[in-house]
Amino acid sequence: MRNSLLLALPVLLASCNMEPALDKITSPVSESYTGNDGSGGVPADIAWQKFFTDPRLKRLVAIGLENNRDLRVATLNVEQARAQYGISRSQLFPTVNVSGSGQRSRTPGTLSQGGTAVEAKSYDVSVGVTSYELDLFGRVRSQNNAALEQYFASDAARVGAQISLVSEIANAYFTERSAVEQMELSQRTLNAVSETYDLTKMRFDAGDVSELDLRSVDVQVQTAKANLAAFQQRRAEANNAIAFLIGTAVPSNLPSGRGLEGGLVSEVKAGVSSQLLVRRPDIREAEHQLRSANANIGAARAAFFPRVTLTGGGGTASKSLGDLFQSGSTAWSFAPQISVPIFDGGFNKATLDVAEVRKQIEVARYERSIQNAFREVSDGLAARKGLNGQIAAFEGLVNAQQKRFDLADARYKQGVDSYFEVLTAQQDLFDAQASLIQLRLSRVVNSVGLYKALGGGW
Repeated sequence: MRNSLLLALPVLLASCNMEPALDKITSPVSESYTGNDGSGGVPADIAWQKFFTDPRLKRLVAIGLENNRDLRVATLNVEQARAQYGISRSQLFPTVNVSGSGQRSRTPGTLSQGGTAVEAKSYDVSVGVTSYELDLFGRVRSQNNAALEQYFASDAARVGAQISLVSEIANAYFTERSAVEQMELSQRTLNAVSETYDLTKMRFDAGDVSELDLRSVDVQVQTAKANLAAFQQRRAEANNAIAFLIGTAVPSNLPSGRGLEGGLVSEVKAGVSSQLLVRRPDIREAEHQLRSANANIGAARAAFFPRVTLTGGGGTASKSLGDLFQSGSTAWSFAPQISVPIFDGGFNKATLDVAEVRKQIEVARYERSIQNAFREVSDGLAARKGLNGQIAAFEGLVNAQQKRFDLADARYKQGVDSYFEVLTAQQDLFDAQASLIQLRLSRVVNSVGLYKALGGGW
C-alpha cells in the first residue's frame, strides 16, 4: 500500500484545474466623480473614531458595535462560512482511521461437519484510508475554492453591516439633535408669544387693541405649543431608534452632545472612483461571489471526467490475542475504484450550463455594484455642494427675517402698524429658523452618507 501511495503522489500533485480564467472586468464608470470639486479635509479611509468628532456620538457607536443583534448575526454568518470552508477543505486530504476488533464464536456440534462443537477466535488491528478521491481533474479543489470565496464574501458582508450600523446610529443621533434644537426654537417662540399675549390681553382689557389682535396672538401661542409637542415626540422616537440600534438602553452618563452647527463630523475627500473597488465592502462581496461562481464552473467541468477513489488499509490479524503482533500476522487490503460517466440524462451538461449562467449573473451584479457605488458618491458630492449653498443662503435669510420681525414688533408697539405685520414676520422667522435646522441636519446626514459611500474607513 505504501508503494502504491508513493506512485500515486506525483499524479495527485499534478492534478489539473478546470476553472476558466477570470478576465479583468473593466469598470463601467469614469475615473472622476460628477460634482467632485476636491473639497474635504480628510481622506475617506479615516477611521470612524476620527471621522465623528462628537464625543456622545462616539460612545453610542461603540456601544452599538458591541451589542447590536443584526451585527451579531452577520458575525456568526462569517463563522458559519469559515466552518463550511473547513468542511470543504477537509476533502482534499484522506480520512485515516485506526480500528481494532476481536471476535469469538462457538458453533454447536449439531451444525458442524465433524459433529463436535467448534470455537473460533480472531483479533485484528488496522490503519485504513476510506474512499479518498484522487483529485486528478480539480473537482474537489474547485469546490474548496468556491467555499473559500463564499467565506471572503460573508466577511465583506459583515464589514458592510458594520458600516451601515455606524451610519444608522449617526443618523438617528442627528435626528435627536435636530429635534432638541427644534424644541428649543419652539420653546423660545412660545415664551415670546406668551409674553406678547399677556401684554395684548392687558391692552385689550384697557380697550387699546381689538379682540382680533388678541385672538391672533392666541393663535400663535397655541401653534407654538403644538410645535413643541410635535418635536418632543420626535425626540422621543429618535431616542427609541438609538436604543434599538445600540442594542441596549441609552446610558445616562453619556458625554454632552454638540449642536448641528458644532462640527459633528469631518469633511472627507472623494478621491477617484477606482478606490471604491478596494474600499466598498459590497463591491468586494460581489467580487468574491463572482470568483465563487467561477470556481463552481471548474467543478462542473471536472464532473465529465473519471473519478478515482482509493480505499485501503494495513495492520495485523491473528487467531489469538498474544500472537497479534507476531511475525507473519501482517494483513492488508487495497481497493482502488474508477468511475467513468457514460450516460446521466444530461445532468452534468445542465449543471455546467447552470454554473456558467450563474457566473454571468455575478458579473452583472459586480458591474451593478460598481455603478451603484459611483452614483451614490456622485449624488452625495452634488448634495454636499448644494446644501452648503442653501445653508449659507438661509443663514442670511434668518438674519433678514429677524430684523424684519424686530421692526414690525417695534412699529406695532408704537401703534404705527397692525398686529398682522408682527404675526406674519413672526411666522416667517420661525419657518426660516426651522428650515435652517433641517438643512443642517441634511448636511450632516449627507456627510455620513458620503463617508459610507466612499467605503466607510474600514
